[in-house]
Amino acid sequence: MVDTHCHLGLCHEPAAELVARARAVGVTRFLTVGLDEATNAQAVALAEEHPEVFACVGRHPNSATGFDDAAAAAIESLAAHPSVAAVGETGLDYFRDGAPREDQRRAFEAQAGVARRAGKPLVIHMREALDDTFEVLRSSADGVEVILHCFSAGPEAVAEAAARGWRCSFAGNVTYPKAGELREAAALVPDELLLVETDSPFLAPQPVRGKPNQPSNVVDTAHVLAEVRDVSYQELEELVETNAREIFQW
Repeated sequence: MVDTHCHLGLCHEPAAELVARARAVGVTRFLTVGLDEATNAQAVALAEEHPEVFACVGRHPNSATGFDDAAAAAIESLAAHPSVAAVGETGLDYFRDGAPREDQRRAFEAQAGVARRAGKPLVIHMREALDDTFEVLRSSADGVEVILHCFSAGPEAVAEAAARGWRCSFAGNVTYPKAGELREAAALVPDELLLVETDSPFLAPQPVRGKPNQPSNVVDTAHVLAEVRDVSYQELEELVETNAREIFQW
């Protein structure tokens, strides 16, 4: 299994311990995701330190205040690093509104350009902003491989994502008892577009809900996805590993 979205630097335990614990339950690759300049550098450093770990660098929408050409250039420079497998996470967050919406959009559009020039996938954060997020992706991400991180939309959003070849990555919230609509969506994603993640230290799956999440818990989410899609865990594992290897080139 693989964890296609985690924040190792934000977790409560050292990255080496988290990686070792996850490796012990069969997790072989990790994408650790930056949110701003400091965590981008941290993600790259962790990827250099651990051969199983790859970095994603970008500016989170809640950290997008004042985003400018210099910020985009800094991300583009890091994106050329051999241990960087993706750009982001970027997108739109209208739930927290941690940054002005015009700055979120500016950062989002700029990072789509960075991903295109770098030839690397773009990791999308989308919260309470599905329509506007899809609008920006339609207008600015042509030719870019897109990953809808922590997919939380309903079945209707899967149709457009599938038509456009956007990957849909599911986190621990798909395991929650009240997430029936999200499980319906997970059942509809074409095989080749499916990914799984933890978003550690956030969104711990149901068996450990309320505790800090960690990469080893991706196995719990994957078991639920396998059940929802009516396949064995081994089949889902092989599918997700293949999909991740294709998009991240690891």
